[in-house]
Amino acid sequence: MTVHKLLVANRGEIAERVVRSARALDIATVAVHSDPDADALFVEAADEAVRLPGAAPSETYLRADLIIEAALLTGADAIHPGYGFLSENADFARACAAAGITFVGPPVEAIEAMGSKIAAKELMEKAGVPVLPGATIDDAEQVDAAAVSALADGIGYPLLVKAAFGGGGRGMRIVRSASEVVDAVTGARREAASAFGNGTVFLERFVEDPRHVEVQIFGDTHGTVVHLFERECSIQRRYQKIVEEAPSPAVDDALRTRLGDAAVAAGAAIGYTGAGTVEFVMAQDGEFFFLEVNTRLQVEHPVTEEITGLDLVALQIAVAEGEPLPAEVTGATITGHAIEARLYAEDPSRDYLPGSGTLHRFSVPALPGVRVDTGVRDGSVVGTHYDPMLAKVIAHGRTRTEAARKLARALAEAEIHGPVTNRDLLVAVLREPEFLAGRTDTGYLTRHEPTALVGTPAESTLAVHALAAALADQAGRRAGAAVQQPVPSGWRNVRSAAQHAEYRAGDTDLDVTYRLGRGTLEAGVNGTALPGVAVLAATADRVDLRVGGVRRAVRVHRVGDTVHVDSALGATTLTERARLPEPGTDAAPGSLLAPMPGTVVRVAAGVGQQVEQGAVVVVFEAMKMEHLVRAPVAGTVAELGVQVGDTVESGEVLAVIEEAQA
Repeated sequence: MTVHKLLVANRGEIAERVVRSARALDIATVAVHSDPDADALFVEAADEAVRLPGAAPSETYLRADLIIEAALLTGADAIHPGYGFLSENADFARACAAAGITFVGPPVEAIEAMGSKIAAKELMEKAGVPVLPGATIDDAEQVDAAAVSALADGIGYPLLVKAAFGGGGRGMRIVRSASEVVDAVTGARREAASAFGNGTVFLERFVEDPRHVEVQIFGDTHGTVVHLFERECSIQRRYQKIVEEAPSPAVDDALRTRLGDAAVAAGAAIGYTGAGTVEFVMAQDGEFFFLEVNTRLQVEHPVTEEITGLDLVALQIAVAEGEPLPAEVTGATITGHAIEARLYAEDPSRDYLPGSGTLHRFSVPALPGVRVDTGVRDGSVVGTHYDPMLAKVIAHGRTRTEAARKLARALAEAEIHGPVTNRDLLVAVLREPEFLAGRTDTGYLTRHEPTALVGTPAESTLAVHALAAALADQAGRRAGAAVQQPVPSGWRNVRSAAQHAEYRAGDTDLDVTYRLGRGTLEAGVNGTALPGVAVLAATADRVDLRVGGVRRAVRVHRVGDTVHVDSALGATTLTERARLPEPGTDAAPGSLLAPMPGTVVRVAAGVGQQVEQGAVVVVFEAMKMEHLVRAPVAGTVAELGVQVGDTVESGEVLAVIEEAQA
């Protein structure tokens, strides 16, 4: 069977990635898209596109019937599911077969076998793959506190509560004592039911600060299953990976053989075909235990591609066409080292709170050995319906250190203007000594608190960037002036007061004063004069500036009242401060504000109730994750403006806490 037209049942960077490989194989492509994605990069990349009316995943990318209908409408003879959404849905794979459409993925039986983490664990144990002890709480069961506690006590602490029908960290909790287990199970069930439609969870012994190591497997329809080495995915937040690499710095040849053999045994036990990943948790002594099999392509597959030189998407299509695995797969070798960083619209300093809004500029420098897989571009809108990942940036080098350096440089020089991102955290990790020494585990970001890793911008950096912003604004005004453009802004025959600009960077106010003469510049920030200042060239988007004897090119990008400044010193986002703020814009003291748009899923306190500082008052869901809104002070709930099911906008007042009097 030959694939002639491929429909990609996904969105974002993976949809664009699949289209790219299909085009190289001379296969026509079809995109499906929700309304918010109508102008997305992946839609433009495909040969044809079909609209899925609506915005929420449940209305669009999770509608198997609409996707198959789109395939039949366009004459697509195969569907690639990407990852997430319907990629591990056995019913969808079965529906494709019923419609005469090739599903580019494993057999239905393999998906079903791994669809339940509980059944998968039992099957792996029979196949001789090492597993951890655990217990299950079914979706239909009532949560009985005594029974749950007894199960947990039998497993031992710490333990992990995990959704049985899903992944990506959703429906997952770590429990360290008996007093926490009932609340953890209840919360995990609720989140799992929302994300996956099934609240079944299982309790499993938790290995403290292990490494997360996974093995890429590939099988064909002729009975061959091989592994393509391991990936290290230990640096995670909220149980989701943000830095992945291949090979693992902790795995030597002997351990690699053991891991590979276990992964192949897992694949053979379920008759696996196509691309799959067997995930393991690995203790510090090298002992490893089965976690799950992801019956799809992984987000982090590019690092395997970089060290093997293989195109895993093209191989998926070849296997779906019935081709045997070629010699370059069965005899694959490792060349060099590759590291991938997931660039998210999120704020690490606020518990990785997802961000949304317009991405006014997205540019990663094209450095040798650096690859960017992305579904965004200038003007893309980061919405609240989908995962906030903007891109995967991958670097390949002769050594691990070389790959880390390339990746850090590419991210540091990137211009990313719009929602707050985790870029600075990624750069800090890639340059941190413990990471560079290969001492990584899943507790890395607990030991290295993100704000401490990133640090705060130096006062000198903020001063240089604020001055550059003021000079760029001045140059822009002069360029737009109708008369006397050569005359410096603010110039008078008689020496006059300095020009003035006010910005804010985070919590820091920056009061810039400057006086331009003919070939001279005097400037200061917050009352402190800057030494040896000279402006060599200035336009509205670039300032060539010398401060204290050091010359730097500073790039400036203004969007409304926001000024994005990039230089070798780093990136700074400045907000122009209003001279006369609008009256009535401040919320009442003690107000709990929605940090982003979302839906209220739980209200944990009522009006008149006493709460401690840090107590959860409201839980809302956004970007497929639950977010806790906590009391900023100890006191009484004076107002409560929401109830379960309400949709809230960013900045909306959820409740007001009246502070207790000392």
